[in-house]
Amino acid sequence: MSISIKRATLENLNEISELFNSYRIFYKQDSNLDLAISFISERMKNNESVIFYASNKSEEALGFTQLYPTFSSVSAQSSWILCDLYVSSAARRLGVGKKLMEAAKEFAIENNAKGIALETGQNNVNAQALYESLGYERDSEVYNYFLTL
Repeated sequence: MSISIKRATLENLNEISELFNSYRIFYKQDSNLDLAISFISERMKNNESVIFYASNKSEEALGFTQLYPTFSSVSAQSSWILCDLYVSSAARRLGVGKKLMEAAKEFAIENNAKGIALETGQNNVNAQALYESLGYERDSEVYNYFLTL
């Protein structure tokens, strides 16, 4: 299967939003395409994230990844948080996720970032295997904390 990776623009809003809605469903959220469209549209219009998407020869969207910028005061460098990675069920095990991850890495390198951070569930062994195969290392020296508001 021929897979192409492109950076999403507002012209791709509907396709990306449908994938984003499916991603949220995967994480046990209710389907809400209007919410997905609104959320993705705001991120794009405000230049708050960078989204890459995969498509096949028929231009069918197969998956996406979304990156958010962050900064390290200690290193005085920028980094990216890979917050979302989703591949449609029909396109899994075809290399789509790997190609999306490679596009994210190339983008970070081009923008002189220190690195890319991500997190995944302890039971998401497929994602863990992908990340580790691409050189990501599990951090065992820090704890993550979160304050729900």
